[in-house]
Amino acid sequence: MMSKSILVVDDEERIRALLEAYLTQEGFRVVTASDGREALAVAEREHPDLVILDIMMPEMDGYEFLRFYSKEHAEPVILLTARLEENDKIVGLELGADDYITKPFSLRELTARVRTVLRRVGKSLPATNLLEAGEIVMDRDAYIVTVRGQPVSLTRSEFDLLAALVSSSGRTLSRLQLLDFVQGVAFEGIERSIDVHIKNLRAKIETDPHNPIYVETVYGVGYRFNPVRKAG
Repeated sequence: MMSKSILVVDDEERIRALLEAYLTQEGFRVVTASDGREALAVAEREHPDLVILDIMMPEMDGYEFLRFYSKEHAEPVILLTARLEENDKIVGLELGADDYITKPFSLRELTARVRTVLRRVGKSLPATNLLEAGEIVMDRDAYIVTVRGQPVSLTRSEFDLLAALVSSSGRTLSRLQLLDFVQGVAFEGIERSIDVHIKNLRAKIETDPHNPIYVETVYGVGYRFNPVRKAG
């Protein structure tokens, strides 16, 4: 089954990059735009199954995008904004939005909303959502991890951290990027808390946590996942 596509529209590059990485990790195909005008062009070209749309943007804001988009497209839209006024929510829903989530938000909650909306409008999703890298297999729907064929019990934060690293195999992620994956957008946190999670994660998945082969430290930057080839 082909991956469902999502158009993320936000003028903040950090949020676009984070949502693209996280939703890709969750099995979706993601395209992005930085304002409503660009988003209309991308939508015509890519035909996304769902749009995640910020309201406050330059050039063309989310409301104006909705006015144009909803005239010719039936695909669902989830509003993403820092504005909390009830009237803003009502206006967005009246213009055709299907759901509404405010910043700061949890990445897990946003992904759950995406899946719920897609099911509600009849866009089927894969029965399983597996992520594999070398000897690690992760079922992101059931929150099950196996390493070298053996099940490993991880906390939710450790699971999200490992999923972020595995889905970005070979690429270094900074502590701030990893903190976003674990805590969500705009939540305050201490970047060094990631070091504690990494230590605990290594204790569970590495044969020798003091000489890790999966989760490598990139000094002064962050961490990188090294996929270990399966034996044989």
